[in-house]
Amino acid sequence: MDNPTLEIELATQPIELCKLLKAVDLVSGGGEAKMVISEGYVYLNGVLETQKRKKIYHNDRIEFNGECIIVICHAPVDVKPIKIEKTKKRASENKKAANAKNKNASRKNQSTNVENTNKPVTDISGNRKPINF
Repeated sequence: MDNPTLEIELATQPIELCKLLKAVDLVSGGGEAKMVISEGYVYLNGVLETQKRKKIYHNDRIEFNGECIIVICHAPVDVKPIKIEKTKKRASENKKAANAKNKNASRKNQSTNVENTNKPVTDISGNRKPINF
């Protein structure tokens, strides 16, 4: 006898497996979803699936705890384009960080006469003072 099949229609695809289990109320929360997936209780298209964030697409079949879910989504796959702007931005951020590091190094060289003030606070006998909260 086949498991009862539940068709779930999504507005966008893909969806992560752990989020799908949570969304259709097969588990009580995301932590439980991740646990049942990693322990081997979930099948994707008839194959044991242990990847918690496995991407689920149109016509994928998920089986868990006697339930069978078929994902229906007629929207195109949502692919995030690689943004060239980010790589340029990171390069400029790296240059800024390098410049700031060079400025700090030159400041340290100029201030070698200043004593280190990060010494622990001590009492008259030279022992550290207790911290009161």
